Amino acid sequence: MSDSKKILIIGASRGIGLGLTREFASRGWHVVASERTPSDGLRDAAQSHENAVEIVTVDVTKPDTYQGLASKLGEGSLNAIIVNAGITGAKHQSAEQATDEEIAHVMQTNAYGPARVGKALLPLLKDGGTLAFMSSLMGSIADSSGGYEFYRVSKVGLNMLAKGISEQQAKERNVEVLSLHPGWVQTDMGGPNASITVEESCTGLADVVEKAGGGGYRFVDYTGEAIAF
Repeated sequence: MSDSKKILIIGASRGIGLGLTREFASRGWHVVASERTPSDGLRDAAQSHENAVEIVTVDVTKPDTYQGLASKLGEGSLNAIIVNAGITGAKHQSAEQATDEEIAHVMQTNAYGPARVGKALLPLLKDGGTLAFMSSLMGSIADSSGGYEFYRVSKVGLNMLAKGISEQQAKERNVEVLSLHPGWVQTDMGGPNASITVEESCTGLADVVEKAGGGGYRFVDYTGEAIAF
């Protein structure tokens, strides 16, 4: 296993994160997959792909849960990191009704928390590796039609922070930073009427990550198509 590529997936207990864990493991990668609380799905994935999946506990809003990963995994040990954390935010999704607590919760979980994790774990990546953040087409100002104000603003914020990491921290080591739109996916968040399956999304996302690396910043969907910022 020592010769295989290694990826850390933050937020792998269900949905797209779990799908990515299965996909990368099936491609021969060694996957370090994080959960906040014990996940049966992740344990099933670890059993299905013997010795290919290692489970750790991380909460993106609590830095003390991931600061120990550097010593556990080692600097320069990873080819890629995917930070997959996100909530929809308050049901009303309205700037007018927003409370301070609701704003803080969605921004910490969707924007500042993931960016802080990415920055803290950057030394774990090899030079020329890939740091990817799970974003959304709803984080595109160019594409926006309004509505979903909590979610949209948090994803725009994440994209801005990701671009900043690319310019200020990742560039000197040729680490490529990606903001990924997984498509409208049939998950708990996307709902049963979404247009693509978890498997379709994760196959595409894994292709994008496998081909990435070497510096710069891109905002792309699961097919590799560029999205207007």
